[in-house]
Amino acid sequence: MALLLPFGLVVIGIAILGSGADLLVRGAVTVARRMRISPAVIGLTIVSMGTSLPELTVSVASSLRGAADLGVGNVVGSNIFNIGAVLGLTALVRPMRVHAGAVRLEWPFMFLASFQLLLLARDGRLDRLEGTFFVVAIGLFTAYLVRIGRTEVTGEEAADLAEQVERKEVLDGDAPLGRALLLIAVGVAMLVVGGEVLLRGAVTLARAAGLTERIIGLTIVAAGTGAPEAATSLMAARRGEGEIALGNVIGSNIFNILGILGTSALLRPIVVSDAMLRSDFVWMLGLSLALFPMMRSRFTVSRAEGGVLVAAYGTYLTLLVLGR
Repeated sequence: MALLLPFGLVVIGIAILGSGADLLVRGAVTVARRMRISPAVIGLTIVSMGTSLPELTVSVASSLRGAADLGVGNVVGSNIFNIGAVLGLTALVRPMRVHAGAVRLEWPFMFLASFQLLLLARDGRLDRLEGTFFVVAIGLFTAYLVRIGRTEVTGEEAADLAEQVERKEVLDGDAPLGRALLLIAVGVAMLVVGGEVLLRGAVTLARAAGLTERIIGLTIVAAGTGAPEAATSLMAARRGEGEIALGNVIGSNIFNILGILGTSALLRPIVVSDAMLRSDFVWMLGLSLALFPMMRSRFTVSRAEGGVLVAAYGTYLTLLVLGR
């Protein structure tokens, strides 16, 4: 019974975060469309990165409250969850096609960001200078996505991205712009409230269950805030849009490290625990590395390879809980 209330707060917080992120993205997409930004650019930036808004909210709030293990665990755990569970389950639903650009540029950027995080955090902290480096890097990556969206997207990819954007656009062309701005404002407010509710529940749950904030962040919070990526990718797989599912996960993982941890470190230097450096960072790098040959083999992630990713994620969770 002592665990029921804090667990309920975590679930409610995750639900509010997900709804707030969806409203904010819908409002931002509508504003971008009114500004005549191409659907391809919107899909590659606003829609793709919008699924990471719950992680951003939780990690920034955790940093400001001094709950570093929860914030860093949320990011690292989400990245592990994205590759092991989300991509694994997506490939099990339907083998995922892999675009050549994902192998040539996007995966290397994700792996480099993960490796750079490990290098910079080896001293047990991420300071404001390192946070600035990450924020500049995510700015450059976003500029790259904009250029890709304008010049290098094929007709089929552009149609898929346009469909994604259309599903997010909630107001017609004649609707007052103020309505879209109101959606954004409500979305931001829900993110703030949802983040606070989730954090309170997660910290209380960790204490009541005798678990560390690191484990709660890496498991319940990471899976909860990673739910938007899971939903987006699984829906894309059912429609046969595996390239979009893969792109969403890789883009989300890059944004989680560079955008979220960069912003958090800028606001307040982050302490990184030795346990996370020795175990969780290594798992994140290992799964990222394992994904590459799967992407390269016939440019398709097969069902068997999806099963391997899911099994790896299950192994990680088992070792994490047993090792506490």
